[in-house]
Amino acid sequence: MRPPAGDGRNADRRTRSGPRAHRVARAALESGKLSPAEPERESGRRGPKRPDEHAVPAKPPGRRSRDAGDHPSGARPPRAGKAAQAVPTTRPNQSGRSVEAVPRRERPGPGRLEALADAGRRVPAPPRAETFAMFAPCPQGLEEALADELRALGFDDVSPGRAGAHFSADWSGMMRANLESRLATRILVRVAQETVHDENDLLELARSTPWERWFGAECTLRVDTSAVRSPMKSLQFCNLRVKDGICDRLRELEGERPSIDTVRPGARVHAFLDETSATLYLDTSGESLFKRGWRLDKGEAPLRENLAAGLLALSGWTADVPLIDPFCGSGTILIEAALKALNVPPGISRPFGFERLRDHPERRWRDLKDDARSRILPELPMQLAGADIDPRAIEAARENARRAGLTEDAVYFEVADARDTCPLDERAGWLVTNPPYGERLGLEQDDQLWSEWATTLKREFGGWQLHVITNDFDLPRKLRLDPFRRTPVHNGALECRLFGFRLVQGSFRR
Repeated sequence: MRPPAGDGRNADRRTRSGPRAHRVARAALESGKLSPAEPERESGRRGPKRPDEHAVPAKPPGRRSRDAGDHPSGARPPRAGKAAQAVPTTRPNQSGRSVEAVPRRERPGPGRLEALADAGRRVPAPPRAETFAMFAPCPQGLEEALADELRALGFDDVSPGRAGAHFSADWSGMMRANLESRLATRILVRVAQETVHDENDLLELARSTPWERWFGAECTLRVDTSAVRSPMKSLQFCNLRVKDGICDRLRELEGERPSIDTVRPGARVHAFLDETSATLYLDTSGESLFKRGWRLDKGEAPLRENLAAGLLALSGWTADVPLIDPFCGSGTILIEAALKALNVPPGISRPFGFERLRDHPERRWRDLKDDARSRILPELPMQLAGADIDPRAIEAARENARRAGLTEDAVYFEVADARDTCPLDERAGWLVTNPPYGERLGLEQDDQLWSEWATTLKREFGGWQLHVITNDFDLPRKLRLDPFRRTPVHNGALECRLFGFRLVQGSFRR
Protein backbone atom coordinates (compact mmCIF):
# COMPACT_ATOMS: atom_id res chain seq x y z
CA MET A 1 0.00 0.00 0.00
CA ARG A 2 1.40 3.46 -0.98
CA PRO A 3 1.92 5.74 2.12
CA PRO A 4 0.11 9.12 2.31
CA ALA A 5 1.79 11.95 0.47
CA GLY A 6 2.03 14.02 3.61
CA ASP A 7 3.91 11.43 5.58
CA GLY A 8 7.29 13.17 5.78
CA ARG A 9 9.10 10.28 7.44
CA ASN A 10 8.10 7.78 4.76
CA ALA A 11 8.66 10.29 1.92
CA ASP A 12 12.16 10.91 3.25
CA ARG A 13 12.78 7.18 3.45
CA ARG A 14 11.76 6.75 -0.21
CA THR A 15 14.33 9.28 -1.41
CA ARG A 16 17.25 7.89 0.55
CA SER A 17 19.53 5.18 -0.83
CA GLY A 18 22.94 3.65 -0.25
CA PRO A 19 24.90 3.45 3.05
CA ARG A 20 23.20 6.50 4.55
CA ALA A 21 19.75 4.94 4.10
CA HIS A 22 21.01 1.75 5.70
CA ARG A 23 22.35 3.62 8.77
CA VAL A 24 19.12 5.62 9.14
CA ALA A 25 17.02 2.45 8.94
CA ARG A 26 19.20 0.67 11.51
CA ALA A 27 18.97 3.61 13.93
CA ALA A 28 15.20 3.76 13.51
CA LEU A 29 14.86 0.05 14.16
CA GLU A 30 16.98 0.23 17.32
CA SER A 31 14.87 3.12 18.61
CA GLY A 32 11.69 1.11 17.98
CA LYS A 33 10.26 3.50 15.41
CA LEU A 34 10.22 0.94 12.60
CA SER A 35 8.86 -2.56 12.42
CA PRO A 36 11.34 -5.37 11.51
CA ALA A 37 9.86 -5.62 7.99
CA GLU A 38 10.64 -2.00 7.09
CA PRO A 39 14.49 -2.10 7.23
CA GLU A 40 14.32 -4.98 4.79
CA ARG A 41 12.62 -2.60 2.37
CA GLU A 42 15.57 -0.23 2.77
CA SER A 43 18.19 -2.99 2.48
CA GLY A 44 16.38 -4.28 -0.57
CA ARG A 45 17.40 -1.06 -2.29
CA ARG A 46 21.00 -2.26 -2.23
CA GLY A 47 20.21 -4.93 -4.82
CA PRO A 48 20.27 -4.35 -8.57
CA LYS A 49 18.45 -1.19 -9.61
CA ARG A 50 16.92 -2.86 -12.70
CA PRO A 51 15.10 -6.14 -12.13
CA ASP A 52 15.53 -7.02 -15.82
CA GLU A 53 19.34 -7.03 -15.81
CA HIS A 54 19.35 -10.84 -15.73
CA ALA A 55 17.44 -11.02 -19.00
CA VAL A 56 19.35 -11.75 -22.22
CA PRO A 57 19.56 -8.61 -24.40
CA ALA A 58 17.70 -8.86 -27.68
CA LYS A 59 20.02 -9.89 -30.52
CA PRO A 60 20.34 -7.44 -33.39
CA PRO A 61 18.99 -8.80 -36.67
CA GLY A 62 21.49 -10.32 -39.02
CA ARG A 63 23.98 -11.56 -36.39
CA ARG A 64 24.46 -15.06 -35.05
CA SER A 65 24.24 -15.72 -31.34
CA ARG A 66 27.39 -16.81 -29.58
CA ASP A 67 27.93 -20.06 -27.72
CA ALA A 68 27.62 -20.64 -23.98
CA GLY A 69 31.19 -19.62 -23.25
CA ASP A 70 31.24 -16.57 -25.50
CA HIS A 71 28.07 -14.56 -24.94
CA PRO A 72 29.27 -11.02 -24.26
CA SER A 73 28.76 -10.91 -20.50
CA GLY A 74 29.43 -7.20 -20.55
CA ALA A 75 26.64 -6.47 -23.02
CA ARG A 76 24.55 -3.45 -22.01
CA PRO A 77 21.01 -4.43 -20.96
CA PRO A 78 18.11 -2.32 -22.17
CA ARG A 79 17.35 0.75 -20.08
CA ALA A 80 14.44 0.35 -17.71
CA GLY A 81 11.99 2.78 -19.25
CA LYS A 82 8.31 2.72 -18.49
CA ALA A 83 7.64 -0.14 -20.89
CA ALA A 84 10.61 -2.19 -19.69
CA GLN A 85 9.58 -1.87 -16.04
CA ALA A 86 6.32 -3.73 -16.67
CA VAL A 87 8.00 -6.82 -18.19
CA PRO A 88 8.44 -9.77 -15.77
CA THR A 89 12.07 -10.89 -15.47
CA THR A 90 13.97 -13.71 -13.79
CA ARG A 91 16.39 -13.90 -10.91
CA PRO A 92 17.88 -16.95 -9.10
CA ASN A 93 16.26 -18.33 -5.95
CA GLN A 94 18.02 -20.05 -3.04
CA SER A 95 18.17 -23.40 -4.87
CA GLY A 96 20.05 -21.84 -7.79
CA ARG A 97 17.09 -22.08 -10.18
CA SER A 98 15.62 -19.14 -12.03
CA VAL A 99 12.26 -17.91 -10.79
CA GLU A 100 10.02 -15.21 -12.17
CA ALA A 101 10.41 -11.87 -10.41
CA VAL A 102 7.58 -9.37 -10.20
CA PRO A 103 7.62 -6.25 -12.41
CA ARG A 104 8.93 -3.09 -10.77
CA ARG A 105 5.63 -1.27 -10.97
CA GLU A 106 4.08 -3.96 -8.73
CA ARG A 107 4.90 -3.53 -5.04
CA PRO A 108 5.38 -6.88 -3.22
CA GLY A 109 3.74 -7.62 0.09
CA PRO A 110 5.75 -7.48 3.32
CA GLY A 111 6.24 -11.24 3.40
CA ARG A 112 8.32 -11.21 0.20
CA LEU A 113 10.61 -8.26 0.97
CA GLU A 114 13.24 -10.34 2.72
CA ALA A 115 13.45 -12.85 -0.14
CA LEU A 116 13.74 -10.08 -2.73
CA ALA A 117 16.44 -8.34 -0.72
CA ASP A 118 18.45 -11.59 -0.55
CA ALA A 119 17.96 -12.18 -4.26
CA GLY A 120 19.16 -8.66 -5.04
CA ARG A 121 22.50 -9.39 -3.38
CA ARG A 122 23.12 -12.57 -5.43
CA VAL A 123 25.50 -12.66 -8.39
CA PRO A 124 23.44 -12.46 -11.61
CA ALA A 125 23.08 -15.81 -13.38
CA PRO A 126 24.73 -16.02 -16.82
CA PRO A 127 22.39 -16.13 -19.82
CA ARG A 128 21.43 -19.60 -20.97
CA ALA A 129 23.05 -20.70 -24.23
CA GLU A 130 20.91 -21.47 -27.23
CA THR A 131 20.49 -25.21 -27.76
CA PHE A 132 20.40 -26.68 -31.25
CA ALA A 133 19.16 -30.00 -32.60
CA MET A 134 22.07 -31.69 -34.35
CA PHE A 135 22.68 -34.70 -36.55
CA ALA A 136 25.97 -36.56 -36.88
CA PRO A 137 26.10 -38.84 -39.95
CA CYS A 138 28.38 -41.88 -39.87
CA PRO A 139 29.06 -45.04 -41.93
CA GLN A 140 26.11 -47.42 -41.90
CA GLY A 141 26.48 -49.95 -39.12
CA LEU A 142 28.10 -47.52 -36.65
CA GLU A 143 24.89 -45.78 -35.52
CA GLU A 144 24.69 -47.41 -32.07
CA ALA A 145 28.42 -47.06 -31.51
CA LEU A 146 28.23 -43.35 -32.43
CA ALA A 147 25.30 -42.81 -30.07
CA ASP A 148 27.31 -44.45 -27.26
CA GLU A 149 30.27 -42.20 -28.06
CA LEU A 150 28.16 -39.03 -27.97
CA ARG A 151 26.66 -40.05 -24.62
CA ALA A 152 30.15 -40.66 -23.26
CA LEU A 153 31.09 -37.14 -24.39
CA GLY A 154 28.21 -35.80 -22.27
CA PHE A 155 25.65 -34.80 -24.91
CA ASP A 156 21.88 -34.85 -24.29
CA ASP A 157 18.94 -36.39 -26.13
CA VAL A 158 21.15 -38.80 -28.06
CA SER A 159 19.35 -41.29 -30.28
CA PRO A 160 20.64 -43.37 -33.20
CA GLY A 161 19.03 -42.75 -36.58
CA ARG A 162 19.50 -43.80 -40.17
CA ALA A 163 23.26 -43.64 -40.92
CA GLY A 164 23.89 -41.34 -37.97
CA ALA A 165 22.77 -40.12 -34.57
CA HIS A 166 20.67 -37.19 -33.33
CA PHE A 167 21.66 -35.14 -30.27
CA SER A 168 21.29 -31.70 -28.69
CA ALA A 169 24.05 -29.23 -27.84
CA ASP A 170 24.85 -25.54 -27.64
CA TRP A 171 27.37 -23.90 -29.96
CA SER A 172 30.25 -24.77 -27.66
CA GLY A 173 29.10 -28.41 -27.62
CA MET A 174 29.01 -28.39 -31.42
CA MET A 175 32.66 -27.37 -31.51
CA ARG A 176 33.58 -30.08 -29.00
CA ALA A 177 31.71 -32.75 -30.99
CA ASN A 178 33.72 -31.80 -34.09
CA LEU A 179 36.93 -31.93 -32.11
CA GLU A 180 36.38 -35.19 -30.21
CA SER A 181 34.06 -37.50 -32.16
CA ARG A 182 35.99 -40.39 -33.71
CA LEU A 183 33.03 -41.98 -35.50
CA ALA A 184 31.02 -39.08 -36.96
CA THR A 185 31.46 -37.99 -40.57
CA ARG A 186 30.08 -34.48 -40.01
CA ILE A 187 28.29 -32.39 -37.38
CA LEU A 188 25.17 -30.81 -38.87
CA VAL A 189 23.15 -28.13 -37.06
CA ARG A 190 19.44 -28.17 -37.87
CA VAL A 191 18.33 -24.62 -38.73
CA ALA A 192 14.92 -25.21 -40.34
CA GLN A 193 12.35 -27.96 -40.83
CA GLU A 194 8.96 -27.71 -42.51
CA THR A 195 6.36 -29.68 -44.41
CA VAL A 196 6.84 -29.17 -48.16
CA HIS A 197 4.74 -30.17 -51.17
CA ASP A 198 6.79 -28.92 -54.09
CA GLU A 199 9.99 -27.11 -55.05
CA ASN A 200 8.45 -23.68 -54.42
CA ASP A 201 7.92 -24.64 -50.78
CA LEU A 202 11.64 -25.43 -50.62
CA LEU A 203 12.42 -21.98 -51.99
CA GLU A 204 10.26 -20.28 -49.35
CA LEU A 205 11.72 -22.41 -46.54
CA ALA A 206 15.26 -21.46 -47.53
CA ARG A 207 14.31 -17.80 -47.95
CA SER A 208 12.72 -17.61 -44.49
CA THR A 209 15.72 -19.14 -42.66
CA PRO A 210 18.04 -16.59 -40.96
CA TRP A 211 21.29 -17.52 -42.73
CA GLU A 212 22.69 -14.09 -41.96
CA ARG A 213 23.31 -15.30 -38.41
CA TRP A 214 26.13 -17.52 -39.70
CA PHE A 215 27.34 -16.21 -43.06
CA GLY A 216 26.69 -13.54 -45.68
CA ALA A 217 27.66 -12.44 -49.17
CA GLU A 218 31.34 -12.34 -48.19
CA CYS A 219 31.30 -16.14 -47.83
CA THR A 220 31.26 -18.63 -50.72
CA LEU A 221 28.49 -21.25 -50.59
CA ARG A 222 27.84 -24.88 -51.42
CA VAL A 223 24.47 -26.65 -51.12
CA ASP A 224 24.00 -30.43 -51.14
CA THR A 225 20.63 -32.19 -51.24
CA SER A 226 19.75 -35.79 -50.41
CA ALA A 227 16.43 -37.57 -50.14
CA VAL A 228 14.74 -40.75 -48.92
CA ARG A 229 11.37 -41.60 -50.51
CA SER A 230 10.79 -37.97 -51.46
CA PRO A 231 8.08 -37.25 -54.08
CA MET A 232 10.23 -34.51 -55.62
CA LYS A 233 11.07 -35.34 -59.22
CA SER A 234 14.53 -33.77 -59.49
CA LEU A 235 17.05 -33.48 -56.68
CA GLN A 236 19.12 -31.19 -58.85
CA PHE A 237 16.21 -28.75 -59.18
CA CYS A 238 15.52 -29.01 -55.42
CA ASN A 239 19.16 -28.17 -54.77
CA LEU A 240 18.84 -25.13 -57.04
CA ARG A 241 15.69 -23.94 -55.24
CA VAL A 242 17.39 -24.12 -51.83
CA LYS A 243 20.41 -22.27 -53.19
CA ASP A 244 18.19 -19.57 -54.72
CA GLY A 245 16.29 -19.09 -51.47
CA ILE A 246 19.51 -18.58 -49.50
CA CYS A 247 20.98 -16.16 -52.05
CA ASP A 248 17.73 -14.20 -52.42
CA ARG A 249 17.48 -13.63 -48.67
CA LEU A 250 21.07 -12.47 -48.31
CA ARG A 251 20.76 -10.16 -51.32
CA GLU A 252 17.60 -8.57 -49.88
CA LEU A 253 19.21 -8.06 -46.45
CA GLU A 254 22.78 -7.23 -47.36
CA GLY A 255 22.62 -6.06 -50.97
CA GLU A 256 24.71 -8.86 -52.43
CA ARG A 257 24.46 -12.62 -52.87
CA PRO A 258 27.24 -15.13 -52.08
CA SER A 259 29.27 -16.79 -54.80
CA ILE A 260 29.02 -20.54 -55.34
CA ASP A 261 32.10 -22.69 -54.72
CA THR A 262 31.69 -26.48 -54.79
CA VAL A 263 35.36 -27.23 -54.03
CA ARG A 264 36.39 -25.12 -51.01
CA PRO A 265 33.27 -23.22 -49.89
CA GLY A 266 33.22 -20.96 -46.89
CA ALA A 267 29.77 -22.24 -45.86
CA ARG A 268 28.02 -25.54 -46.55
CA VAL A 269 24.29 -26.21 -46.34
CA HIS A 270 22.69 -29.66 -46.50
CA ALA A 271 19.04 -30.18 -47.42
CA PHE A 272 17.38 -33.49 -46.58
CA LEU A 273 14.00 -34.47 -48.03
CA ASP A 274 11.68 -37.27 -46.95
CA GLU A 275 8.08 -38.16 -47.87
CA THR A 276 6.52 -35.00 -46.45
CA SER A 277 9.12 -32.57 -45.14
CA ALA A 278 12.40 -30.81 -45.75
CA THR A 279 15.14 -30.21 -43.19
CA LEU A 280 17.93 -27.67 -43.69
CA TYR A 281 21.25 -28.17 -41.92
CA LEU A 282 24.27 -25.93 -41.50
CA ASP A 283 27.42 -28.02 -41.93
CA THR A 284 29.87 -27.00 -39.20
CA SER A 285 32.63 -29.47 -40.10
CA GLY A 286 33.75 -28.36 -43.55
CA GLU A 287 35.86 -31.27 -44.80
CA SER A 288 34.58 -34.67 -43.64
CA LEU A 289 35.66 -35.53 -40.11
CA PHE A 290 37.41 -38.73 -41.20
CA LYS A 291 40.03 -36.44 -42.72
CA ARG A 292 42.11 -36.08 -39.58
CA GLY A 293 45.02 -34.40 -41.36
CA TRP A 294 47.64 -37.10 -40.87
CA ARG A 295 46.95 -39.66 -43.61
CA LEU A 296 48.50 -38.88 -46.99
CA ASP A 297 49.60 -42.38 -47.99
CA LYS A 298 46.44 -44.45 -48.31
CA GLY A 299 47.61 -47.79 -49.65
CA GLU A 300 45.72 -50.03 -52.07
CA ALA A 301 42.33 -50.41 -50.31
CA PRO A 302 42.26 -48.10 -47.28
CA LEU A 303 39.62 -47.81 -44.60
CA ARG A 304 38.39 -44.34 -43.74
CA GLU A 305 39.60 -43.25 -40.34
CA ASN A 306 36.17 -43.04 -38.70
CA LEU A 307 35.28 -46.54 -39.98
CA ALA A 308 38.55 -47.87 -38.54
CA ALA A 309 37.71 -46.26 -35.19
CA GLY A 310 34.20 -47.72 -35.50
CA LEU A 311 35.57 -51.25 -36.02
CA LEU A 312 37.59 -50.89 -32.83
CA ALA A 313 34.48 -49.73 -30.97
CA LEU A 314 32.32 -52.56 -32.36
CA SER A 315 34.97 -55.16 -31.54
CA GLY A 316 34.98 -54.17 -27.87
CA TRP A 317 38.72 -53.44 -27.84
CA THR A 318 39.91 -51.41 -24.84
CA ALA A 319 43.07 -49.35 -24.57
CA ASP A 320 44.76 -51.66 -22.05
CA VAL A 321 44.67 -54.72 -24.36
CA PRO A 322 47.38 -55.61 -26.95
CA LEU A 323 46.32 -55.15 -30.57
CA ILE A 324 47.69 -56.65 -33.80
CA ASP A 325 46.64 -55.99 -37.40
CA PRO A 326 48.22 -58.72 -39.60
CA PHE A 327 46.99 -57.01 -42.82
CA CYS A 328 47.71 -53.45 -41.69
CA GLY A 329 48.17 -51.76 -45.09
CA SER A 330 48.81 -48.05 -44.46
CA GLY A 331 48.20 -48.53 -40.72
CA THR A 332 44.83 -46.81 -40.30
CA ILE A 333 43.37 -49.19 -37.68
CA LEU A 334 46.51 -49.17 -35.53
CA ILE A 335 47.03 -45.40 -35.72
CA GLU A 336 43.41 -44.79 -34.75
CA ALA A 337 43.86 -47.24 -31.85
CA ALA A 338 47.01 -45.46 -30.67
CA LEU A 339 45.38 -42.01 -30.80
CA LYS A 340 42.37 -43.33 -28.88
CA ALA A 341 44.58 -44.97 -26.24
CA LEU A 342 46.57 -41.75 -25.80
CA ASN A 343 43.33 -39.70 -25.64
CA VAL A 344 44.41 -37.53 -28.58
CA PRO A 345 41.36 -35.71 -30.02
CA PRO A 346 40.90 -36.78 -33.65
CA GLY A 347 40.35 -33.20 -34.83
CA ILE A 348 43.21 -31.54 -32.96
CA SER A 349 45.33 -30.95 -36.10
CA ARG A 350 42.74 -29.91 -38.69
CA PRO A 351 40.58 -26.85 -39.48
CA PHE A 352 36.77 -26.83 -39.31
CA GLY A 353 34.03 -25.08 -41.22
CA PHE A 354 32.62 -23.28 -38.16
CA GLU A 355 35.87 -21.32 -37.85
CA ARG A 356 34.89 -19.40 -41.02
CA LEU A 357 31.37 -18.50 -39.87
CA ARG A 358 30.32 -15.13 -38.49
CA ASP A 359 31.08 -14.31 -34.85
CA HIS A 360 33.28 -17.38 -34.43
CA PRO A 361 34.12 -17.55 -30.67
CA GLU A 362 37.88 -17.82 -31.16
CA ARG A 363 38.79 -17.60 -27.47
CA ARG A 364 36.32 -20.32 -26.46
CA TRP A 365 37.56 -22.54 -29.29
CA ARG A 366 41.15 -22.04 -28.17
CA ASP A 367 40.19 -22.95 -24.59
CA LEU A 368 38.48 -26.14 -25.76
CA LYS A 369 41.58 -27.25 -27.65
CA ASP A 370 43.89 -26.38 -24.76
CA ASP A 371 41.72 -28.40 -22.37
CA ALA A 372 41.76 -31.36 -24.79
CA ARG A 373 45.55 -31.20 -25.12
CA SER A 374 45.95 -31.21 -21.35
CA ARG A 375 44.27 -34.64 -21.18
CA ILE A 376 46.61 -36.37 -23.67
CA LEU A 377 48.52 -39.24 -22.05
CA PRO A 378 52.33 -39.43 -22.30
CA GLU A 379 52.64 -43.09 -23.34
CA LEU A 380 50.66 -46.12 -24.46
CA PRO A 381 49.61 -48.67 -21.84
CA MET A 382 49.90 -51.62 -24.27
CA GLN A 383 51.65 -52.89 -27.37
CA LEU A 384 50.33 -52.18 -30.89
CA ALA A 385 51.79 -53.98 -33.89
CA GLY A 386 51.07 -54.28 -37.59
CA ALA A 387 52.33 -56.44 -40.41
CA ASP A 388 51.93 -56.37 -44.18
CA ILE A 389 53.62 -58.30 -46.95
CA ASP A 390 54.02 -55.13 -49.06
CA PRO A 391 57.08 -53.02 -48.07
CA ARG A 392 55.49 -49.92 -49.64
CA ALA A 393 52.45 -50.27 -47.37
CA ILE A 394 54.65 -50.52 -44.28
CA GLU A 395 56.60 -47.44 -45.32
CA ALA A 396 53.31 -45.57 -45.81
CA ALA A 397 52.11 -46.74 -42.38
CA ARG A 398 55.25 -45.44 -40.70
CA GLU A 399 54.94 -42.08 -42.44
CA ASN A 400 51.26 -41.79 -41.46
CA ALA A 401 52.12 -42.60 -37.83
CA ARG A 402 54.83 -39.96 -37.84
CA ARG A 403 52.42 -37.33 -39.21
CA ALA A 404 49.92 -38.32 -36.53
CA GLY A 405 52.51 -37.40 -33.90
CA LEU A 406 53.32 -40.96 -32.83
CA THR A 407 56.86 -42.03 -31.97
CA GLU A 408 58.51 -45.00 -33.66
CA ASP A 409 58.01 -47.25 -30.64
CA ALA A 410 54.32 -46.35 -30.23
CA VAL A 411 53.29 -48.72 -33.03
CA TYR A 412 55.56 -51.49 -34.30
CA PHE A 413 55.26 -52.00 -38.08
CA GLU A 414 56.96 -54.92 -39.81
CA VAL A 415 57.13 -56.31 -43.34
CA ALA A 416 55.80 -59.83 -42.79
CA ASP A 417 53.26 -62.36 -44.07
CA ALA A 418 50.13 -62.69 -41.94
CA ARG A 419 50.72 -66.44 -41.90
CA ASP A 420 54.02 -65.84 -40.05
CA THR A 421 52.79 -63.39 -37.40
CA CYS A 422 52.75 -64.19 -33.69
CA PRO A 423 52.03 -62.31 -30.43
CA LEU A 424 54.71 -59.98 -29.12
CA ASP A 425 54.24 -61.03 -25.49
CA GLU A 426 52.35 -63.48 -23.28
CA ARG A 427 49.19 -61.42 -22.93
CA ALA A 428 46.14 -62.32 -24.99
CA GLY A 429 44.62 -59.49 -26.97
CA TRP A 430 42.69 -58.52 -30.10
CA LEU A 431 43.31 -59.05 -33.81
CA VAL A 432 41.37 -56.39 -35.77
CA THR A 433 41.98 -56.31 -39.50
CA ASN A 434 40.78 -55.47 -43.00
CA PRO A 435 42.28 -58.30 -45.10
CA PRO A 436 42.36 -58.38 -48.90
CA TYR A 437 39.28 -59.85 -50.52
CA GLY A 438 37.37 -59.92 -53.79
CA GLU A 439 39.33 -58.72 -56.79
CA ARG A 440 42.46 -58.20 -54.72
CA LEU A 441 42.91 -62.03 -54.52
CA GLY A 442 42.64 -64.77 -57.13
CA LEU A 443 40.51 -67.81 -56.29
CA GLU A 444 43.48 -70.15 -55.80
CA GLN A 445 45.39 -67.63 -53.69
CA ASP A 446 42.21 -66.92 -51.72
CA ASP A 447 41.63 -70.52 -50.61
CA GLN A 448 45.28 -71.11 -49.80
CA LEU A 449 45.68 -67.91 -47.79
CA TRP A 450 42.70 -68.52 -45.50
CA SER A 451 43.55 -72.16 -44.87
CA GLU A 452 47.16 -71.39 -43.93
CA TRP A 453 46.26 -68.30 -41.89
CA ALA A 454 43.72 -70.37 -39.95
CA THR A 455 46.52 -72.76 -39.00
CA THR A 456 48.60 -69.81 -37.71
CA LEU A 457 45.66 -68.51 -35.68
CA LYS A 458 45.13 -71.93 -34.09
CA ARG A 459 48.81 -72.32 -33.24
CA GLU A 460 49.77 -68.82 -32.07
CA PHE A 461 46.69 -66.94 -30.88
CA GLY A 462 44.81 -69.12 -28.42
CA GLY A 463 42.74 -66.94 -26.06
CA TRP A 464 42.69 -64.00 -28.48
CA GLN A 465 39.73 -62.43 -30.26
CA LEU A 466 39.74 -61.97 -34.03
CA HIS A 467 37.58 -59.29 -35.70
CA VAL A 468 37.61 -59.17 -39.51
CA ILE A 469 35.74 -56.81 -41.84
CA THR A 470 35.04 -58.34 -45.25
CA ASN A 471 32.46 -58.46 -48.01
CA ASP A 472 33.15 -62.20 -48.38
CA PHE A 473 30.26 -63.57 -46.32
CA ASP A 474 31.71 -67.08 -46.74
CA LEU A 475 34.92 -66.20 -44.86
CA PRO A 476 34.01 -68.06 -41.60
CA ARG A 477 33.71 -71.31 -43.54
CA LYS A 478 37.07 -70.75 -45.23
CA LEU A 479 38.69 -70.12 -41.85
CA ARG A 480 36.85 -73.07 -40.29
CA LEU A 481 35.76 -70.78 -37.44
CA ASP A 482 32.33 -70.13 -35.99
CA PRO A 483 31.70 -66.38 -35.44
CA PHE A 484 30.02 -65.26 -32.23
CA ARG A 485 29.09 -61.95 -33.86
CA ARG A 486 28.14 -60.78 -37.37
CA THR A 487 27.74 -57.01 -37.59
CA PRO A 488 26.57 -55.43 -40.89
CA VAL A 489 28.70 -52.42 -41.80
CA HIS A 490 29.34 -50.48 -44.99
CA ASN A 491 32.82 -49.70 -46.28
CA GLY A 492 31.84 -46.84 -48.54
CA ALA A 493 29.19 -48.25 -50.87
CA LEU A 494 30.37 -51.82 -50.21
CA GLU A 495 28.17 -53.93 -47.92
CA CYS A 496 30.36 -55.86 -45.50
CA ARG A 497 30.27 -57.87 -42.29
CA LEU A 498 32.43 -57.49 -39.22
CA PHE A 499 32.90 -61.08 -38.02
CA GLY A 500 34.00 -61.70 -34.44
CA PHE A 501 35.73 -64.98 -33.44
CA ARG A 502 37.03 -66.31 -30.13
CA LEU A 503 40.20 -68.26 -30.85
CA VAL A 504 40.96 -71.50 -29.00
CA GLN A 505 44.48 -72.86 -29.16
CA GLY A 506 44.92 -76.24 -30.84
CA SER A 507 41.37 -76.62 -32.20
CA PHE A 508 39.00 -75.06 -34.68
CA ARG A 509 35.60 -73.67 -33.63
CA ARG A 510 32.93 -74.95 -36.06
